[in-house]
Amino acid sequence: MEILLATTNLHKIREFKEMCKAFAHLEILSLHQFPDYICPEEVGTNFKENAIFKAEHAAKHLNRWVLADDSGLVVPRLSGKPGIYSRRFAGLEATDEENRKKLLLEMRQLINKEDRAAYYECCLALSSPIGLQKCVQGICEGFILNEARGRNGFGYDSLFVKNDYEKSFAEIDEAVKNRISHRRKAFERLSAFLENLRD
Repeated sequence: MEILLATTNLHKIREFKEMCKAFAHLEILSLHQFPDYICPEEVGTNFKENAIFKAEHAAKHLNRWVLADDSGLVVPRLSGKPGIYSRRFAGLEATDEENRKKLLLEMRQLINKEDRAAYYECCLALSSPIGLQKCVQGICEGFILNEARGRNGFGYDSLFVKNDYEKSFAEIDEAVKNRISHRRKAFERLSAFLENLRD
């Protein structure tokens, strides 16, 4: 059975394909295979709303089962920023580095580790052409470093250290990150549904 990932992000595609290896009955596609499809503008006020909107829109327009992800970094002391604007925190065309620099600038007065607490949140929405079938959430808690460390990962990974770890997400091995990430936690809550999903 085919499931379309509603993303063109190569990092997310690789991560999802790795997690889906346990489900031999599933074939994972991405939006790279549907270049004519235009993703709608995200209009939700939280990760859940955005994930559901993306999944249902793509499922309806492409007449396929679709798995959509909306995720980002939340810093409570910044009133939840960057949150749903994580990818475009420093502007619509901002690079990962520009987003990280803006985050560090806004956190420059937050000295204590407790004040630099943060968490990654991921919402996964699975929709068929007739509508939403399942929505799950995963959270990974940690804190933000004073400067970037590591070259792996993407987004804010080089600034984020998970609680009980010493290395940033960009310093640890990708396989380790994929076992402990917010996306993995959300995916685990979806696993039983995927196991029983057949044509």
